[in-house]
Amino acid sequence: QVQLMESGGGSVQAGGSLRLSCKDTESASSFYSMGWFRQAPGKAREGVALIYDPLDMTLYSGAAKGRFTISRDKAKNTMYLQMNSLSPEDTAMYYCAASLRFPGWAQSPWEYWGQGTQVSVSS
Repeated sequence: QVQLMESGGGSVQAGGSLRLSCKDTESASSFYSMGWFRQAPGKAREGVALIYDPLDMTLYSGAAKGRFTISRDKAKNTMYLQMNSLSPEDTAMYYCAASLRFPGWAQSPWEYWGQGTQVSVSS
């Protein structure tokens, strides 16, 4: 049974940093793909960063590129999102997703989702 659990969200001031974690707490699935998505109030959920293993490839949205870094520690069944230079526009619920395939930014192909962790950035 796959269960993804996000953590690390919180409230920070603009310019600050946070590191989000996503752990598969129920299984040792070797997902080929994992990703971070976010949903701001009143907006649609959007992709932030994707990581493909064993392709050793990462993708970032325009908003994330240069500020966020996605990584995985397979030994810990955990994925991370290091977020630097945060701005109020980054305020959103952040979700992790996982797949045994290679989906892209479209959300429907991702098989597994976490419950989300809230990130709030004040100016």
